[in-house]
Amino acid sequence: MSSVAIKQTNKIHPHKFTLWVGIGSIVMMFAGLTSAYIVKRNQANWISYELPVAFYYSAVVIILSSLTLHFSAKAFKNREVGAYRKLMATTLLLGVLFIALQIIGFNNFWNEGMTLQASVSYSFLYVIVGLHAIHVIGGAVALIIMSVKSFSKKTKNYNIVPVDLICTYWHFVDLLWLYLLVFLIMIK
Repeated sequence: MSSVAIKQTNKIHPHKFTLWVGIGSIVMMFAGLTSAYIVKRNQANWISYELPVAFYYSAVVIILSSLTLHFSAKAFKNREVGAYRKLMATTLLLGVLFIALQIIGFNNFWNEGMTLQASVSYSFLYVIVGLHAIHVIGGAVALIIMSVKSFSKKTKNYNIVPVDLICTYWHFVDLLWLYLLVFLIMIK
């Protein structure tokens, strides 16, 4: 009987498995988009551009948010509720700041005439960065839910799975932004 219980604990949680399948799909989507970007940039009508400074600041912000989320999960595991709440709320605020910096970056593009219709290169940029922003917004919604639950007065449930899921997803969108930023800097 105990060997069955041991085997069951070594299995991946269904929600974690689903998240990893989703992450794999997102990786494939961005691999396709960045590959198409490389192919299209060799065309004669490609226009090079400089990324707005807000995109660089947003990279620092999202790295900080991953750090605060990491320490939030550590506090959760140690049942340090106060630290968990503060760090989860800080992560949420940093996530919102990241989104605000992305909006500022897009506004800079727009104000410089870099619209979707102006060039194929701008369209690719909007699609790639915009899709990442949508994924970050999804993560921010999850952070809102986790933050609200952390301050809930209801019975405390110390189930680590939701915390692990948001950590995995948020660290993923963090790494994805760093990849995209380096990609867009190197491949103009």
